[in-house]
Amino acid sequence: MEKITRELKRTVLSYDVEGAMLAAKKAVEVGVDPLRAIEDGLAQGIREVGGKFGKGEIFLPELVMAAEAMKRALEVLEPELKRKKKERKTLGRVLLGTVAGDIHSIGKTIVAAMLTANGFEVYDLGEDVPVERFVEKVRELKPDILGLSALLTTTLPAQGIVIETLKREGLRKTLKVIIGGAPASKEWAEKIGADGYGANAVEAVQISKKLLGTSK
Repeated sequence: MEKITRELKRTVLSYDVEGAMLAAKKAVEVGVDPLRAIEDGLAQGIREVGGKFGKGEIFLPELVMAAEAMKRALEVLEPELKRKKKERKTLGRVLLGTVAGDIHSIGKTIVAAMLTANGFEVYDLGEDVPVERFVEKVRELKPDILGLSALLTTTLPAQGIVIETLKREGLRKTLKVIIGGAPASKEWAEKIGADGYGANAVEAVQISKKLLGTSK
């Protein structure tokens, strides 16, 4: 069991997407507890990668590949987790999506992986998400945090439109909203009434923890 969890961690640390999938399938085949495989393998690996990125020891391409490796392995392990009716203890529930008109996914994928690794339950709506879809899923899932990504200057205003719509629908009172993306900024977050802005995935995790009172 420990050998496989070490292998899962190694695949993330070495940015081995194919290897991560194979290791996850092996874990399922031999009956490794999927929760341990995630927590002791994948999550430890992505946290180490995130730490290296935060210190400037690695760069965005490596972080992207590590996140993709974890994502693909989770696609194998999470169904097994549900089948065995096991649940991860979570710090909170986060809903993520790239706003309407924007099809970029890399930054959001990294944020999702880092949040998952740090104990959050993450729901990813994907890219080019209409305002109505965000509202619908907030109402349905009742997340603690909504993360809005925009990588284009032309789609940035959609972040503000989502927030305003949530206010009108009475869904903003207990919901924290964080934003991210190349054209976004702390000043923009304040202007549209968001609760926080993350310049990268590491910051997104720190802000999410702070907003939910799980860290200083």
